Formats: sequence, structure tokens, C-alpha cells
Amino acid sequence: MSPRRRYECKTPGNKGRRQYLPCPTLRLALAFGLWLTQAGFGQPTAVPPPPGLPPPATVVELQERLASHVSQTKFNAAFWGVKVVSLDTGNTLFETNAHKLFTPASNTKLYTVALALDRLGPDYRIKTSLYAHTRPDATGTLPGDLVVYGRGDPTINARLHGGDIFQALEPLVSALTNAGVRRVAGDLVGDTSSFRGPEFGSGWQWDDQEYAYGAEISALTINDNTLQFAAKPAASPGLPCQLLLTPPTSLLVLSNRTRTVDKDASTSVHLYRLPGENLVYVSGQVPVEDPGYRTEVTLHNPASLFTSLFREALTRRDISVAGRLRTADWLDRQATPIDLDHLIELGSCLSPPLRDLAGEVLKPSQNLYADLLLAEVGEKRRAADTPADRTSEALGIREMTQFLAQAGIRRGDVQFEEGSGLSRDNLTTPNATVALLQFMSRHPAGAVYAAALPIAGVDGTLEGRMKATAAAGNARAKTGTLRWANSLSGYVTSAAGERLAFSLMLNRYFNTDSEHPARGELDAIVVLLAELRERSASH
Repeated sequence: MSPRRRYECKTPGNKGRRQYLPCPTLRLALAFGLWLTQAGFGQPTAVPPPPGLPPPATVVELQERLASHVSQTKFNAAFWGVKVVSLDTGNTLFETNAHKLFTPASNTKLYTVALALDRLGPDYRIKTSLYAHTRPDATGTLPGDLVVYGRGDPTINARLHGGDIFQALEPLVSALTNAGVRRVAGDLVGDTSSFRGPEFGSGWQWDDQEYAYGAEISALTINDNTLQFAAKPAASPGLPCQLLLTPPTSLLVLSNRTRTVDKDASTSVHLYRLPGENLVYVSGQVPVEDPGYRTEVTLHNPASLFTSLFREALTRRDISVAGRLRTADWLDRQATPIDLDHLIELGSCLSPPLRDLAGEVLKPSQNLYADLLLAEVGEKRRAADTPADRTSEALGIREMTQFLAQAGIRRGDVQFEEGSGLSRDNLTTPNATVALLQFMSRHPAGAVYAAALPIAGVDGTLEGRMKATAAAGNARAKTGTLRWANSLSGYVTSAAGERLAFSLMLNRYFNTDSEHPARGELDAIVVLLAELRERSASH
């Protein structure tokens, strides 16, 4: 995976770096037992605290330190929300503003994955089907169109198949060969109509879709609906850079406005894709002899990329397509409906089970996958009893409301409009988040849920955080980052062996120290919880 790959929900204003915020004074650093420094690209490392001040020995001492931490003058204009509860006793160890609504950012995914596990089950798999009006004839020719009907499987990508997109497509190719198809006389149609609604989530900003974290939502998803982009220098200064897309495709047009510069200059490359189009303006510079610049670029209507790559995969197996490549979405199907009951399913492939997909959502904080799961839940709801005019997303949110009521979360404590947290209008409270964590700790899928969370100092978005502290290898929590929102919620076991659920939310914090972002302030609290030596009193 490219080191530039980031799924953390964020805006262009903070998209580039993972950094930590150390405490402002030595006394505070001792109190919280955490010095955080920056090491390498986006890999902050927590250094063990200096000797002298022991970890909190009692719950009262913990409470005093937490109260002191969140009331620092640098947070005067900010908004803290904290809730810490014992899973063993049900006692609240600490809370402040726990009833207030905050922007959770990617903490939203805690809710979406919990909903999916509850409504669909850990063993649920998403099916992609191959449909036709008839079976192939004796020569292996399929007389009409071949329809690839997607239902939101996010795992047809090179990243999960050794970097080979054609290996990812192989199950579908094999399904077609097993059906005896050697030639498609009609068109190859990529059908995304199983999901209804726009290709972006409610509350997204117009420019989110320029970035990989805002890739279009599509029932027929491939390669995370992105392409690998590279800009390499020319042989001498003054010439345009060489621009490359992987896998190669003509679907995305690159307008090259770059130039190669002297080797002592800096690398600076900017991409701008027009909304709803597949034209990308590339500007900037790359020094001669530089290894080049790499990132991911999104594209409009990713189902077109799916059909293009699938046709190439078929060609490699000597299956020809005589007709055109087409796509059809839910609006197209209003004009020309498709009736699956009157089509023949020639074959299909299944995603990994939801127990595995949960980790693919939560550990890297993958926005697209979260919104696909919400749409999947929504469409299951549509099949039950809901009016047909709602979008998949709206139905998913409606099902979320019912699920949260069953989890005992107060109505009004959660106000979501999409499933990933990229919306700046999503709101929730620390109270609700901890209640969700408590509910899922007792849920039949609770072990799957906890295992899908990033582990401090080990993997996912917490891989570089809280290393060499009592929280490393211990805390399992979901991160969340937008320009003015930082959150961290999950589970940790104290030094006394008590299981704790926590939700930490810091909104509207204007940090004047660009070298030390706000997430270090959240980590310091989790480390304190992990160091706590006293159990809370039982009822």
C-alpha cells in the first residue's frame, strides 16, 4: 500500500500528515505519562514518560488529571466531550459534556459497522452477478447482452489480490467460462441500479470527490474506485513530466501542465478533477532525477472502469465481446427497468464475509466501504416494507435509527445523514458512543466488532500512535479526523484489569503548533486509562 494512502475521514486542510500533540509543559507531560514525537512520514512515536511521577493509582487521581487536561487554557475556544465507563461495573469513571452533540468524523463508522453486523450478520457476503436473457448456444455464443450486476462488493480491487486487478476479477471470469460462454454477441453492461441515490454521500463538500477518501459510491466498485497516479520527471529541466495511470485507461483524461525542474528544487504536484467529469488538470513540478510523485486519483462513474477492465480480463481468457461497453444506474432503470426474476444468472462471485469486511472498514477508516455497507443495509430494508422513492442511504439511516433505539440510545443523541463520517453535518454525543460500545460488547457479534478496530501501536490508523505506552497492543479504538474535529472511541483495559469503554471528542480546536496536532491530546487520555491501577467500585 502506498504510504500516501489515507482513508481517515478528513478535509484537504489536514489531509497530508499524521502528527501528535505533546503536552505543553514538562509537568503536564509527567502527569499524563506521554511524550509524543514525530518520526518519519506520518509515523509519530510515543516515548515512555520520564521517571518520577507514577501512573494514576486511584480513580479519584485519574479524574483529577483528566479534569486538569481538558481545562487547559489552550482549549478555551475548543469543545471537549469525554465519557469513560467500566464495562465490568457499569460505573462512569469520568465525563464532561458527554450529553452534548459533537462532529464525530470517522467515529461514525463505529455506528455503521455495528448496524451492518446486527442487521446482516458476521457471515453475510455481498454477491455480484452475471445476468443474461438466454444461455449461450452450442458454440458458446451469448446472443444478447451480458449484465454485470453489482450490489456493493468493495473487495474487487488489486490491493487485496497481490496488486493484480485481473486476479481480483478472476472469480467472475471463471463463473462465465463455467457457464460455457466463449463470446458475447451483445453489449457488456455494468449495472449499478441496486443502489439508489447520488454517487456521493449527503453532506459531502463539492471537492471531496477529488480525493481518494471521497471516491464515488457505486454498487459496482473496482479498485476502491481510484487509479494509481504517478508524475515522473523528464530527462532534462523545462520539459513536461511524464504522467502515468495504473491500471492504464483512457477513461480518465490528464491535462498535463507540469514541468521538470532542476534537481535542487522541491516536488509540488496538484491534481484537480472537474466534478462529474473525467478530466484531470495536473500542474506543478518534479525535479530531474527525482523518483517522482505518487498518489491516487478518483474518477466519475467507476462502473465504466469496471466494464473496461472486465472486458480485458475476458479477452485474456479468449472470451470476446462484440458489442459496446455500457453502464446503467438507478435513473437509467427508471426508463428501461430490469427484472432480475426474468433473467438467467449465469454465475456470480461473493465478497469475503462481513466479519472480514468490518476490519477493512474500521482499521484503515475506509469511507467508501462504510457508505457501501450503509446502502446495503438500506436496500435490505427496501425489500421489507419501505416506500420505493427513498435513496439507499436514507433507508440505511432509517434502519440506523431503529437499531440505536434497540441499543438503548436516546433519540436525538445521534443525527447522521451518511455512513462514513465525511459529512460535516453528522452529530453524536459521547454518551451515545459509549452506549453503543457497551451494547456491542454484549452483542453476539461483539468479538468480531472489537477485533475490527485499530489496535494502538499495532495496526490501522493507530499503528503509529501510543507506541511504547501502556495502551500499545491494548487499546482498540476508532479514530476520527476532520479539519475542526478529532475523536477517538473504543475499548481499553486498565492496569488493574478493568475493561473500559471510552469516547473522546475534541471539536473546534484551533492549534497554533502545526507540528503537534490535536490527536496527541486524545492519546494521552487513553494512556492514562491504560495505566490506572485501581478498579472502580462495584455496585
